[in-house]
Amino acid sequence: MSNKTVAFQTLGCKLNFAETSTLARKFEASGYDRVPFETSSDIYVINTCSVTENADKKFSQTVRQAYKRNPEAFIIAVGCYAQLQPESLAAVDGVDLVLGATEKFNVVSYLEDLTKDAPAQIHACDIDDADFYVSSYAIGERTRAFLKVQDGCDYKCTYCTIPMARGVSRSDRLENIISQARDIASQDIREIVLTGVNIGDYGKGEFGNKKHEHTFLELVRELDQVDGIDRLRISSIEPNLLNEEIIRFVSSSKTFVPHFHVPLQSGNNEILAKMRRRYQREIYTDRVRLIKSVMPDACIGVDVIVGFPGETEDHFLDTYQFLNDLDISYLHVFSYSERPNTPAAQMSGVVDSKTRHKRSKLLRGLSAKKRHAFYQSQLGKTKTVLFESENKSGYIQGFTENYVKVRMPWNPVYQNKLIEVTLESIDDEGIVRVQPLVLAT
Repeated sequence: MSNKTVAFQTLGCKLNFAETSTLARKFEASGYDRVPFETSSDIYVINTCSVTENADKKFSQTVRQAYKRNPEAFIIAVGCYAQLQPESLAAVDGVDLVLGATEKFNVVSYLEDLTKDAPAQIHACDIDDADFYVSSYAIGERTRAFLKVQDGCDYKCTYCTIPMARGVSRSDRLENIISQARDIASQDIREIVLTGVNIGDYGKGEFGNKKHEHTFLELVRELDQVDGIDRLRISSIEPNLLNEEIIRFVSSSKTFVPHFHVPLQSGNNEILAKMRRRYQREIYTDRVRLIKSVMPDACIGVDVIVGFPGETEDHFLDTYQFLNDLDISYLHVFSYSERPNTPAAQMSGVVDSKTRHKRSKLLRGLSAKKRHAFYQSQLGKTKTVLFESENKSGYIQGFTENYVKVRMPWNPVYQNKLIEVTLESIDDEGIVRVQPLVLAT
């Protein structure tokens, strides 16, 4: 008799991907066979996101897809949306089990009492009970792994539900992270991306208390010494926590790459104050200038929200001009989305959806311009590319250490290899074409 099958779908961030992989390993250790989500399976696990309204809609679509593939399958919802709105998820036709922030890691044990066609079961803790840490890492493809180092957040940004969905800021033990990094390196993974909710806050809650046992700087210094890792990348870090010591360490590091993703959210100080962000834009300018002074080729990505309550046309234009003048490389643009039980959802000065869309489109255009200018500045330079495993329409693609996306004609010999290349030209799709120079490793 063959084993039961389980399939996973992850909505949202890199942290969710890391935790999905941990859940998958738990199922496999219990004798289940993992299959692609696009196939028929006995069990479907959907790891949910709550950051935007679109993520909510995506959940219902994903449930319908799973139900269509196998109407007899058990469909399980876990993750942030499952913690925040468990009743809403349980009401979606086809859902059998909803597990909140702490319960999700014991998902296999809940299956023994699960009955198809019975009312959906809900197990979601009080978020104050989400005060312990579960280690996770994801190997989504052979070239790259996401390593969770921190969870939860003590910040109180007025638009954000993450503290309600994930609880207080807490960290993995330093020795655990180093051990996991070594495990990943032993599996022929070339790059590790550090992920969490607020990774710059690393060290808080490391041993179950609120003081910092270690700092993020200590973490990156220790990881830099792990043998067998070619690249380490910081996924996203708050500007107030990205201090000068961290920037200067990355500039001289053996393995940390010159790529920073630094959330801004608004380039206007009045809006930043309404968002309850912990900095003003002048700090952001200082961080960008320092990065570029010690790493001129560094890639800097920016998160920005448009249409926040009270954002006037002048506020938006202030943000646009601020970003236009900054030496950054690309933007991730989000239209503000009202989230239940957040202070921002009760604020006056609501920006209509048409205006939000217009402002988003303008910033996406600026992002395309910034990315093209950054790529243009790199042409003619020699960089090292980590090539991925997929054949994409006759090309093999990858990223340089400073996050320039490149491609060249498909050749399987380059899969999961670090190749030294000269960046030649930008094609019609905005990707840099290269010719290989030498096999680096």
